[in-house]
Amino acid sequence: MRGSVGAVALVVLGLAVFGGALAPHDPSSTVAAPWLAPGGGHPLGTDAAGRDVWSRTLAGGRSIVLTSALAAVTAGAAGTLGGLVAGWYRGWPDRLLSGAADLLLGVPLLLVALVLAVVLPAPAAVVAGTVCGGAPLTLRVVRDAVRRARRTGYVEAALGRGERAPALLVREVLPGLTGVATADLGLRFVVALQLAAALGMLGLGAQPPAPDWGLMLRENLAGAALNPPALVAPAAALTVTALVAAALARGTAEQRIRLREPAS
Repeated sequence: MRGSVGAVALVVLGLAVFGGALAPHDPSSTVAAPWLAPGGGHPLGTDAAGRDVWSRTLAGGRSIVLTSALAAVTAGAAGTLGGLVAGWYRGWPDRLLSGAADLLLGVPLLLVALVLAVVLPAPAAVVAGTVCGGAPLTLRVVRDAVRRARRTGYVEAALGRGERAPALLVREVLPGLTGVATADLGLRFVVALQLAAALGMLGLGAQPPAPDWGLMLRENLAGAALNPPALVAPAAALTVTALVAAALARGTAEQRIRLREPAS
């Protein structure tokens, strides 16, 4: 069952990234009258500019998904590094990093992204916003896990052998955090996806005529009554992509945790 979920997730994410190659029409070109209902070679009808909604839906996930993946990896790496340092060394490193994390968490994520989007390209704003809003949460989770690992017998034995902290963190502590880090990565991806879609809806992301799920929501809101699939399709694509990414991350994390558990 878990294998089936993973296969479905990979297919959905693959379609989100490479679906543009399957588009029957140029997603940026007008092919018919605006707001046509589904039918006549257009399974989801047309949008405000007469572009094929099905083609734009297939092609609209590449940029937003790749940007969200980069943002999730960057936020996860930054939070994991900070959590390793804060959890191991404690003292002033812990106070400094935890204080910075608390400060960032006190600022609304969307507000940070909006400010960044004014001075940065939209993909960079999504990455920076996800780091500011997601890395502090990752730091807290990893810090607590490192504190628990520091009290385990195998870590104390390694310290007794005279191993240095950086090598010990990489060889002994970090492998035990892969399950937690993988699950957290899925959460960061979902947050980044929502952030990228929000910027697109506000007109701060991709610009017409580029196919983009967030931009499609903005463009087709006014004509939702004329051709509902033009609005429902990108919303459904965003929802399904977020769900399968979270399910894939959770399943991978559970598998890694089981592999590290001692046999009974």
